[in-house]
Amino acid sequence: MTHASPSPVEILEVGPRDGLQNESDIISTSDKLQLINNMIDAGVRRMEVASFVHPKRVPQMADAEAVIAGLQDRDDMSYIGLCLNKRGVLRALATKEGGKRGIDEAGCVVVASDTFGEKNQGQTIEQGIRENREMIRFAKTEGLKAQVTISAAFGCPFEGPVPAETVLHIASEIAQEGPLEIALADTIGVGVPGQVENLFGQLHELLPDNISMRAHFHDTRNTGIANAWAAVRSGVKTLDASLGGLGGCPFAPNATGNIATEDLINLLDRSGVPHNLDLRTAIKTNQWFAKIMNRPLPSLVARAEA
Repeated sequence: MTHASPSPVEILEVGPRDGLQNESDIISTSDKLQLINNMIDAGVRRMEVASFVHPKRVPQMADAEAVIAGLQDRDDMSYIGLCLNKRGVLRALATKEGGKRGIDEAGCVVVASDTFGEKNQGQTIEQGIRENREMIRFAKTEGLKAQVTISAAFGCPFEGPVPAETVLHIASEIAQEGPLEIALADTIGVGVPGQVENLFGQLHELLPDNISMRAHFHDTRNTGIANAWAAVRSGVKTLDASLGGLGGCPFAPNATGNIATEDLINLLDRSGVPHNLDLRTAIKTNQWFAKIMNRPLPSLVARAEA
């Protein structure tokens, strides 16, 4: 029996933003830029590099504009800045003033839980939908790409299980604005492969062909890599990952790291799925950044292959 070759998968690196936002020790701007450059050398071509949030709420992101000013101006890169409201989109647009490279994509977020949404962004679900629709329209009008992540899509730390109907309602509303893609995020790492296959299967049926699906998993309950494989099998073409498995949400109790970039590379390599990253370069970056962090990083593959 012959099988069709697996479709390529894009790994979107979120370490410089989602990987670091929960760290109490402030990482220097120069070290953040070195991390970004090292991951570009590893093959990353889309990367979440900063978050436009108030520095008192997330002190690690206080140097967002300084990091963005130091980015390589490369035609083959797409840099993403997290925007939680219209002020964030305005800050993203300001990074492009004066002919500067700046941010390429506004990464917008809707939380699939009223309680978590109010703690994270001061918004209920319906308020988040309205705000994000306005943000997408505004960003696109100003020439900025916009994509949306539905956070806590697989479970909420305060309300428990999130109904699939809630997630699909949000996606349906957001899709009307034509974002680049819609991602489902397991913010607290509670999802399992069957749930991933079911939810992405329904999302695929809902979305028009011009809106891609992306997956964002945390490994809080040791299901992150299994969920990533379930997402690939469900037709997801872009997966978020963080170098070393760093990460966590400041507003979700006990939320731990993203799936590790190195672990995802290994999964795809050994499964014969084409992607865009080099494992050895990622592991070398892990070893360097562990010294910056003064501790080993969680990635199991980096530890095993060192």
